[in-house]
Amino acid sequence: MVKSSDGYLWQLVHTERAALARELAALTPEQWHHQSLCGRWDVEDVVAHLTAAASLTQWPWLRSMVMARFQPDVHNQRRLQEHRGNTSAATLERFRAVINSNIAPSSHTSAYLGEVLVHAQDIRRVLGLPHTPSIEASTAVAEFYANRNFAVASRTRVKGLHLSADDGPFSAGTGPRVTGPTIALVMVMAGRWQYLEDLQGHGVEALRSRLESSPA
Repeated sequence: MVKSSDGYLWQLVHTERAALARELAALTPEQWHHQSLCGRWDVEDVVAHLTAAASLTQWPWLRSMVMARFQPDVHNQRRLQEHRGNTSAATLERFRAVINSNIAPSSHTSAYLGEVLVHAQDIRRVLGLPHTPSIEASTAVAEFYANRNFAVASRTRVKGLHLSADDGPFSAGTGPRVTGPTIALVMVMAGRWQYLEDLQGHGVEALRSRLESSPA
């Protein structure tokens, strides 16, 4: 199990946000409007969403959810629009402003590290960007996702399967084996079927079936 103190996890969050910001700075206008792996959102939408996630403490988040009648999609879309700039450059500057933010709606820091990792990969996968999150960051999120459902049904998706990273220490569960890079395991737990091609083992087809019946 990786070191998981709150301060250490926030340090990983800051590092991964900074890495994403550096990559975003080199994007073309067309790339900013390329569809991401996150539903109907394009790259700029995802960046605005990450800024929103780093800008709401518990009570403003709860108030926003109440106003959205506890519909997460409505809440997320409203907050995304609030933090999206008039240009992609403005959206990037708003994201840069929260790189070192420790703000979150709850104390589940591993979940908010997961938010950064998953959405960064939602962008990188479609654009072919090279950065891979650190093993420390990916392992912390993988352990959290494998042990509980929080925002995504990650634990449910991998119940009865044995997950094993081939590039780090992460291992969880019992049953048919699913092995591959830690970040690929994180992404399939988050519902991104596109990462199934990076995995091997007898449990992959069961995981594929679950993702087809319950996508992100």
